[in-house]
Amino acid sequence: MSISMLIGGQDVAALDGSTFDRLDPVTGEVATTAPAAKAADAQAAAKAAAAAFPAWSKTSPAERRAVLMKAADELEAMAPEIIAITTSETGATAPWTGFNCMLAAGMLREAGAITTQITGEIIPANKPGTLAMAQRKPLGVCLGIAPWNAPIILGTRAVATAIACGNTAILKASELCPATHLAIGEAFRRAGAPDGVMNVVTNAPEDAAEVVGALIAAPEVRHINFTGSTGVGRIIAQTAATHLKPVLLELGGKAPLVILDDADVEAAVNGAAFGAFMNQGQICMSTERIIVHEGIADEFIAAFAAKANALPAGNPRDQVVLGSLVTPEAAEKMDAIIADATAKGGKVIAGGKRDGSVVEATLIDNATPDMTIYAKESFGPVKPIIRVKDDEEAIRVANDTEYGLSAAVYSQDIQRAMSVADRIESGICHINGPTVADEAQMPFGGVKDSGYGRFGGKAGIDSFTSVRWVTIEDPHQHFPF
Repeated sequence: MSISMLIGGQDVAALDGSTFDRLDPVTGEVATTAPAAKAADAQAAAKAAAAAFPAWSKTSPAERRAVLMKAADELEAMAPEIIAITTSETGATAPWTGFNCMLAAGMLREAGAITTQITGEIIPANKPGTLAMAQRKPLGVCLGIAPWNAPIILGTRAVATAIACGNTAILKASELCPATHLAIGEAFRRAGAPDGVMNVVTNAPEDAAEVVGALIAAPEVRHINFTGSTGVGRIIAQTAATHLKPVLLELGGKAPLVILDDADVEAAVNGAAFGAFMNQGQICMSTERIIVHEGIADEFIAAFAAKANALPAGNPRDQVVLGSLVTPEAAEKMDAIIADATAKGGKVIAGGKRDGSVVEATLIDNATPDMTIYAKESFGPVKPIIRVKDDEEAIRVANDTEYGLSAAVYSQDIQRAMSVADRIESGICHINGPTVADEAQMPFGGVKDSGYGRFGGKAGIDSFTSVRWVTIEDPHQHFPF
């Protein structure tokens, strides 16, 4: 299919007419032909968003809520076509994309609900006869840069609260799913969002640095949020810093799942399988390290391996649990990770095979720190199991990473689990639940190299507004001269 960008409410081609093709990772056929924007296109989007800001920032909470609620309805109605598009662009299964549409609609409704929660406060003033206030004000044009792995969730999250707070938005679509991300802009257009409130820019992979650089540098853009790899996040933060623009970063993860020796084995296996293999492990919160107490290790690992071996993998258009990885190259990377681990003493106890861009649910027992899979984010369905002797070692291993996004602890002793969870360095931690979880109203984000700032609920208001000090004073007050 061929698509256009959405700029200023209009379907727009690249100014130079250039396009790029996104290929289906399973069939190798062209999934989408999209405009290949350059710096001039980025600047046009920034100007269109800036032109819409004065009026949108003055709209009432009820008006903004109505648009967001309608956009949620439109997005849900578009789910069948979005599922087909996303399967072709990313190799995701229909249930995963359907869940994306459901949660994203929830995010839009939550954003609509918070339009009346953007409150300030009265602050006691030392000056007699003075009323001092802190007001929340919109920032202006907010740039969202979203990835391909949970495209509707993360693309919507990049713009929903910003728009609810009275900002206008530009979504810089992923090169791997341009039509999927454009669908979010289309939902806003169908909902009656004023022209320029929501804009979508697409670009070829080779032009990403130029387009992102131009968007960040554009004087109209006042805030940047980015979800993606830590390496790219560093570059974006450094670029934004040169322009003194704030950023919200949600970056890589290496989520630990800690299983204590009193855990419910069946519950831990089910949580581990969901966290490790949902969307082929291509989620920032994916369980990336299974840390299990040696007293329960053999029982847990046998059950987990049986569960993993029973998970069907194949063409995402079929009835499978694991579909395709996003590119053939991403799948080939799994071969290298497995080879490195087995060469260093790791044992493949489930899966281990690849068919094109499809990789089986794979578990590697006896993972050690010298293996690539121990420290590096695999972003695929190949997961290490690390055996530990006690709670202290479990905590040490859980924290033995540069990342700190999500974590989980399984134990039937809640006080013990809370004690372990409290010492794990992460922005999110679940007790007796998987590392993969998201709700629109929750504060979402990480620590360490997983980024800073928070999406979601009231925490999102802090991210997408500024605080302004305003006073009403006695005009007849006395001054020293």
